[in-house]
Amino acid sequence: MPEGDTIYRSAVNLRKVMEGEAITGAACHNPRFERPLPTARLVDQPCSRVEARGKHLLMHLGSGEAIHSHMGMTGSWHVYGQDQRWSKGKPLASLELKLGNWSVVCFTPKRLELLTTDQLRQHPHLNRLGPDLLDEPFDIEAALSRFRQRNDLPLGQAVMDQTLVSGIGNVYKSEVLFLESLNPFTQVGNLDDLQLRELINRARKLMLRNLMGHVRKTRFDGGSRKWVYNRSGEPCPKCGEVIQMQRQGDMGRSTYWCPVCQPK
Repeated sequence: MPEGDTIYRSAVNLRKVMEGEAITGAACHNPRFERPLPTARLVDQPCSRVEARGKHLLMHLGSGEAIHSHMGMTGSWHVYGQDQRWSKGKPLASLELKLGNWSVVCFTPKRLELLTTDQLRQHPHLNRLGPDLLDEPFDIEAALSRFRQRNDLPLGQAVMDQTLVSGIGNVYKSEVLFLESLNPFTQVGNLDDLQLRELINRARKLMLRNLMGHVRKTRFDGGSRKWVYNRSGEPCPKCGEVIQMQRQGDMGRSTYWCPVCQPK
């Protein structure tokens, strides 16, 4: 499940083969992809910069246009050398870019589009993103201010709201709230500024710690990689109480918590 750290790692890997190089070929192999990019416009374009913004990825081109992607729940970017076997079937590839001896492939994205300079500047999702947790420096006061504008939201929804702070997905949501002993159904307004800063900083530290790893971990004591995520019905690793799961928010995303360690 791609979250901010996943997209950051993708950007790091893509920069190595894309920045400063020209696209020599482009194709959409997925017959079911509803809105394929105008691939002919990509050929001969140099890639000037690959940028991660929260859970979004941008490939800036010499024309001023940018390839914008959001991976959703299952999407991913892959880099393959010449004649290297792909890890997924070609019909799942919504975009293949050729750059020298490399193929850069996007599988099953939620969103994939080519944006003009004006479209990028006015994009309804990108322009509303909150501070990126992986930014250096990170503006925690700006993030705190945005949270305070939504004091009515339950914490489990607030930390996933990319307009407040960008990068947190479903895994980090449950794990960070557990580590901070915060109930996911408690409203933001019930926390003081210190508690909110500690929550935001905890999420940032966890994501930074996972940047270079291949497997996301939120637990580093030698046990399971996760504390509560995807562990409903199991005993809490801290107190032994049964871990709960409940759907939360308009999207009905799964939230995991311990009712003893995270009382309301």
